[in-house]
Amino acid sequence: MSFTLTLLLATCYLYVVMVGAEDTLLSPPEGNMTFLGGTNWCVASPGASQSDLQNALDWACGLGMADCSQIKPGGPCFEPDTLFSHASFAFNNYYQQNGNSDVACNFGGSATLTKNDPSYGKCSYIASGPTKSEGASIWKLNWWKSGGIVLLLYMGS
Repeated sequence: MSFTLTLLLATCYLYVVMVGAEDTLLSPPEGNMTFLGGTNWCVASPGASQSDLQNALDWACGLGMADCSQIKPGGPCFEPDTLFSHASFAFNNYYQQNGNSDVACNFGGSATLTKNDPSYGKCSYIASGPTKSEGASIWKLNWWKSGGIVLLLYMGS
């Protein structure tokens, strides 16, 4: 392999690794960050039907892998024991763990974003705002990604 081709491949690989193109190539345009000047939470939409909320809650706590332990009996967010309250907690947990993107707060139209912290009593809804040092995290490489760069350079020599 020529040095020029190797350099081109290494440059492309570095772009994917450092800029995160691998994450954005599959993201729809509406998957952009939704920090509208601060912190957002994802909660159940007041207009959603009970069946839609239940289906979305089941998905979030199941295949969506949201941490729903706090809305189980005895948990700090179990009360009030309502579908709306439990769905709001699960939706927000999923949203916060999945990049705070518009598509992570949809749940078939049964969720909505809010700037009002839904936390109450001992029930704390996780939140994250815009990162303070996004640039610094871009340069953190996993060992296997670094190994890929070295392999590309080795192949060219």
